[in-house]
Amino acid sequence: MLQNRYMPRTLPEPLQGLVELAVDMRWSWNHESDVLWRRIDPRIWDATGNPWFILESIGRDRLEELAADRDFLREIERHLGRRQAALSRRTWFGESYGSGALAGVAYFSMEFGLSEALPLYSGGLGILAGDYLKTASDLGLPLCGVGLLYQQGYFRQVIDAAGNQIEFYPYNDPAVLPVTPLRDAAGNWIRIEVELPGRTLSLRTWEVVVGRVRLYLLDSNDPINTPQDRGITEKLYGGGSEIRLQQEIILGVGGWRLLERLGTDCEICHLNEGHAAFAVLERAASFMRNNEVPFEVALHCTRAGNVFTTHTPVDAAFDRYPAPMLLHYGRPFAEGIG
Repeated sequence: MLQNRYMPRTLPEPLQGLVELAVDMRWSWNHESDVLWRRIDPRIWDATGNPWFILESIGRDRLEELAADRDFLREIERHLGRRQAALSRRTWFGESYGSGALAGVAYFSMEFGLSEALPLYSGGLGILAGDYLKTASDLGLPLCGVGLLYQQGYFRQVIDAAGNQIEFYPYNDPAVLPVTPLRDAAGNWIRIEVELPGRTLSLRTWEVVVGRVRLYLLDSNDPINTPQDRGITEKLYGGGSEIRLQQEIILGVGGWRLLERLGTDCEICHLNEGHAAFAVLERAASFMRNNEVPFEVALHCTRAGNVFTTHTPVDAAFDRYPAPMLLHYGRPFAEGIG
């Protein structure tokens, strides 16, 4: 049988529950199941802390051995029961405000630091964003995250014998990350299109399960795109100002279009720093099209639902782009709204 490399491998039937436990990154802050993953392969667990990678790495003989271990199977059932009980428990938000009090919050961020097993962050901004998602899950907030899936992410560093810092970029293979492709009802991989000068960019979409919350990711590494465009989402904060601007267009415009494609009702659009500012414009453009009003009216109607957080309020922390570059990349969007 043909196996999709971005989907879970086929496990023996008694072990199928491991996929449910591995795909939910609740394990990144609830460590009850650590002993389960270490029991499967202690070396890989201690090296990676990545349940998804463990399931992709262990051999068939070890799988058959575990499938015949009744004690291990009981452990799986126990952890599945605990997960289900935790997710079905009444939450602070539900008890305080009820399920219909808030349609939804879309939390846009260039970084999300959920775990070292999903290296999409460089520092405090990403760790905060990851903690937002974890806390929203525990509290029952109707929130989803929107970010980018980087092929390499942020650089790692080592110090050589002379005391010099050396940067290197490990490759993030989605096949061994706790992410899965977003698919429509017909099973097609959902792709979002964003207009760039002289071309249309195709974006692949991914889903990360974070307890009750979902994190949606986009990347440009689609074979449909040119080699140059496939590299737009290669690195976090890398490649110069033009790549940075392209990434922000993908995050803001592409991210909002993805939410609309999924039918996600977002009452609040929360920008974690200014990287996703284009989401405000795309939200207004969508309101304009759906309600047949001028763009200025749409911007006024949606602005109260936009929230902005800044973490480093100094001049060096804000992106600045040359006016000709902004005009060059803004023209396709402006033409799209008339």
